Amino acid sequence: MAERKKLLLRLDPAVHEALARWAADDLRSVNAQIEYALRLALKSVGRTPKRDPDPTDE
Repeated sequence: MAERKKLLLRLDPAVHEALARWAADDLRSVNAQIEYALRLALKSVGRTPKRDPDPTDE
């Protein structure tokens, strides 16, 4: 597996709280939920990366 990229991300506290609740509902970490949401967004605009699993399969 390729090395994962690290990124500093600043979020509005309300956005973080909403993500944290969504992550808890899906039994994911906030970090995993952010990646999941980004993959869904990429898929919705037709920019899914090559060799990328379908985010709706999780």
